[in-house]
Amino acid sequence: MRVAFPFTAIVGQDEMKLALLIAAVDARVGGVMVFGDRGTGKSTAARALAALLPPMPVVPGCRYHCAPGDTCPEPHLHQKGKSLAPVPFVDLPLGATEDRLVGALDLERALARGEKAFEPGLLARAHRGFLYIDEINLLEDHLVDLLLDVAASGENVVEREGLSVRHAARFVLIGSGNPEEGELRPQLLDRFGLSVEVRTPQALTERVEIMKRCDAFERDPHNFCEQWGKAERKTLRQIARGRELVARITTPEPVLSFASQLCLAVGADGLRGELTLMRAARALAALEGQERVRAEEVRRVAPMALRHRLRRGVLDESGSTARIERALADLAA
Repeated sequence: MRVAFPFTAIVGQDEMKLALLIAAVDARVGGVMVFGDRGTGKSTAARALAALLPPMPVVPGCRYHCAPGDTCPEPHLHQKGKSLAPVPFVDLPLGATEDRLVGALDLERALARGEKAFEPGLLARAHRGFLYIDEINLLEDHLVDLLLDVAASGENVVEREGLSVRHAARFVLIGSGNPEEGELRPQLLDRFGLSVEVRTPQALTERVEIMKRCDAFERDPHNFCEQWGKAERKTLRQIARGRELVARITTPEPVLSFASQLCLAVGADGLRGELTLMRAARALAALEGQERVRAEEVRRVAPMALRHRLRRGVLDESGSTARIERALADLAA
């Protein structure tokens, strides 16, 4: 079994790690889009977070990772008892077909027994876990349309070849890409709750430390993971506590007003910015063990929640992040 690089051992990239932790605490934030240079730990961080999470309760024999009590299209395959399974982490290859993504007729059973049976796809495998798409800006348009539908509804509906199947498909969508290789469709980008930017580290000490840790992991993965075990367990407890707290976190009226003022100031499209800002700030407060959201949490998550929702001004040469920081400074004045 492949050993994942420890999440807490990743050097730098603090904004990316924070965004992933927020999404792990509250999946309703809407997933994470990571733009940046190649070889900056984008997929490593996503895999490390999935491996860090505790096993989840599942129904034995279920091909859809259903939790006990969930509605399932194949209840006849369920077995008695309780079971635990690792949190799914599913890669969506760029060359994936529509059938592989949503599922299709099980040809082996159809040819051998003459039965019409459904073979679940990658969306079913990712249910209650993570769906990771590298180079998402190069994904074919028809697959993007499918992802948009499923991300919005939380369900995958397949009606073809005499089959009609509906199953839950709720997952944390994580995408990564290099902007130099093509733009991401605005409709899909808007579906991501958080957007972060990663850059190749420029500090010499940081680059040397990355080499040392990667080399130590490659030489002896198990020993390296043991060395970071305490930090990993601490982060795991932090996520578990955040998941318990998030439903009880309150957001005072002045904080909601501040969030809306910020969205108005930067000209964020639609109301999804406010909603994401509120959810992300609440998840961050829960992650840090607080009872209520403060303006400070809103400020910390604002760049990642809003930078991909701003229209580019013709006369404004500054980037989205700079505009958000400028608006935050104006509101604080």
